[in-house]
Amino acid sequence: MSIFKKKGPEPEAEELDASTGSAADVEEVMRKYDRESNTRIWTGRPRMVIRYLTALFSVYCIVDTVFLRTLAERRLPIFVGMILLLGFLNYPARKGDPRPNHIPWYDIILLIAGPGAFFFYAVNAMTVIRLSARVMQEPLYMAVGLVGVLALVELCRRCVGLPILCVTGALVAYTFATGLNFNMVIRTLFYTANGVFGGPISTCAKFIVVFIIFGAFLERTGIAAFFIDLANAVAGAAPGGPAKVAVISSALCGMVSGSSVGNTVTTGSVTIPMMKKTGYKGEFAGAVEAAASTGGQIMPPIMGAAAFLMSEFTGEPYAKIAMRAILPAALYFTGIYIAVHLEAKRLGLKGTPKDELPKLGHLMRKIYLLAPLVLLVWLVSTNAKTMAYSAALAIVAAIVVSLINADNRLTPSKFVDALESGAKGSITVAVACGMAGIISGCITVTGLASKLLSAIVAVSGGHMIIALFLTMLCCIVLGMGVPTTANYCIMAATCAPILMDPAIGVPMMAAHFFVFYFGIVADITPPVALAAYAGSAIAKSNPMKTGVNATKLAIAAFIVPYIFAYSPAMLFVDVDSVFKVVQIVISALLGIFGVAAALNGFLSRPIPMPMRLALAGGGLAMMIPGSLTDVVGLILVAGVVAYQRTMSKRAALNS
Repeated sequence: MSIFKKKGPEPEAEELDASTGSAADVEEVMRKYDRESNTRIWTGRPRMVIRYLTALFSVYCIVDTVFLRTLAERRLPIFVGMILLLGFLNYPARKGDPRPNHIPWYDIILLIAGPGAFFFYAVNAMTVIRLSARVMQEPLYMAVGLVGVLALVELCRRCVGLPILCVTGALVAYTFATGLNFNMVIRTLFYTANGVFGGPISTCAKFIVVFIIFGAFLERTGIAAFFIDLANAVAGAAPGGPAKVAVISSALCGMVSGSSVGNTVTTGSVTIPMMKKTGYKGEFAGAVEAAASTGGQIMPPIMGAAAFLMSEFTGEPYAKIAMRAILPAALYFTGIYIAVHLEAKRLGLKGTPKDELPKLGHLMRKIYLLAPLVLLVWLVSTNAKTMAYSAALAIVAAIVVSLINADNRLTPSKFVDALESGAKGSITVAVACGMAGIISGCITVTGLASKLLSAIVAVSGGHMIIALFLTMLCCIVLGMGVPTTANYCIMAATCAPILMDPAIGVPMMAAHFFVFYFGIVADITPPVALAAYAGSAIAKSNPMKTGVNATKLAIAAFIVPYIFAYSPAMLFVDVDSVFKVVQIVISALLGIFGVAAALNGFLSRPIPMPMRLALAGGGLAMMIPGSLTDVVGLILVAGVVAYQRTMSKRAALNS
């Protein structure tokens, strides 16, 4: 990874070090904001045993998904049981336990009882199938089910967090309140496909885990450093270049990253110090990285693993979902790029000197690092192989590429590291998917979805804009502090059906993308803006101000979903003509430019408040479908831009 150091006297370097987070600070950031980093400390022989046990789990997942055809009632309990085993080995009951090789007695009990409950189900799967509803009459099976659910809840508390547990707890309480007794609830949540072993965990075991392992191997090829260097070569010399580098590199790294916070820390540890050195304030530098890294979750082809879940929920092929995500993601990052450029012009910032930047020609020699990603996209888009088989082939390609790369060659130790990292990354996702299954099951058995639907329709009076706004608020609140995959599962089960109702009239794909986008932006929306807080910790800036700035920078994420809700052609849904798509994209780009300029308050010179309001109004008008609103918006935006340029020229002549 290229680190650009400022040339000059030593005191300036010390000042820079004092104003940005060190490597230790970055580790502390991850432990504070990313629960996946709050792991138990193992050393010596226990560390080696757990390391290879974790790596073997990755091998098992690849073999199981690609080659085995195990009965689902056996395969899924075994998978979740292993997740619980690794989870309790890695995640302590409390944050920041410094004692190495320490595991308290209650965790030993959980290590036996939690996975044991799921392995019991796997061994007795045929009996459970044969008993069907009569399993409720078996006290042993009910006790095992209760232990399994409670163990999953406890691991969720440790590695995912409380927000999703609050939602789950409220829905389980509501389930009991509707009249279902204890045995009925346990059977539903543990022994049927309407609970833990529902669609989310099935998709996780079939697809998501293998793609997470692929991402771990891809990281070992050095692709993150390549993306950052490539972004520097392309945009580093432009005005305010480091911020533009942050936008581009975060978009590229986000293609294979499944964590907003992780993406913020990975690229932000390099880009945030560069931005501050260039002249950006800490609150802005941290916000740029947080907004761009959060956008990585909506970036195809991986989309934080949510693309696979979306395929499961909607029945759409994965390749089509990745294709539909292209234009909204491009608009999102373009909006951030425009805001960054305007801020650089306002502050009069320069770019990084060209002699300090990587040479594009040199980077092209490493273009082969993209081969695994290109192979994966080609395989899944052509349906040449199953998604799991495609991911397995892409893993092999990543291994081959890493062997070729002399700067980052894959050693046996790195190979085991990749398997271990993939398995660890799967724990949080799998637990979140299990909890999402419980949420979905509670909503299904109680008929809560139809009640929520009736309430929203009644409040909105059938007006789409009101229903969209209310749904947006629900998604932001429910998505706070929840990982990408679980986030989408909750939104797909609770909010998407509301928008799809004929009384509202949002097409299925537009509804699912709408709730997915607003669930994701919870990571940068105060008060629980985890990605923004991680960026502020690296930048050593005010967390709340960083979150507010990130929200302003990501304004496209709050606008684009409304565009494709009204004009699904942006998602390539019901496309009448290519011209219609082009018109929507151009008007959206100009609209985002108008809103971004209004929020920034600067074009070629400071913008007076009345003109900022005109820019904002014109930008929003261009995002409303219809030729009339496009024309009105274009007149307002173009008029303000022309006036600003004229006044700037006059000022230059007078000076």
